[in-house]
Amino acid sequence: MRVMTIRIERDTHAALASAAEHFARAWGNGAYAGEYLSFESPAALFRVLTPVRWRVLEALQKTSPSSLRGLARSLGRDVKAVHRDVTVLIEKGLIEKDASGRLQVPFSRIHAEFDLMGRAA
Repeated sequence: MRVMTIRIERDTHAALASAAEHFARAWGNGAYAGEYLSFESPAALFRVLTPVRWRVLEALQKTSPSSLRGLARSLGRDVKAVHRDVTVLIEKGLIEKDASGRLQVPFSRIHAEFDLMGRAA
C-alpha cells in the first residue's frame, strides 16, 4: 500500500530535514515510510492541485488504469485539457503510466496536511 502525503512547508530547511529523517528511518529499518510532496505555500499547492486536477485523481483512483481518452470521457472533458492536467500530475509524481502506457494513481491513499497558524505560534 503506497501512501502520498502532501504538505505545505514554508521553511525549505525544515522540509529537507523532514525528508532526510524519513529517508534515514526507512533506510534503517527497511520499512516503507510513505512518499511526500511539499509546497512552499497554499497558493503553490492550489496552482498544482486545482479542483479539476483533484477530480482527475479521484476518477483515476476509481477506474485506473485508464487510457487518456477513457479518462477524458469519464470526466466529460476535452482530451487536450485532460492531457494538460495529467502532464502536471505526472511531473509531480501523483500519476504514473503502467507498462501499457495507461494512466494510474499508484497510491491507495493521498493525504494532505497543513497548518494555519497565527503570529503567536
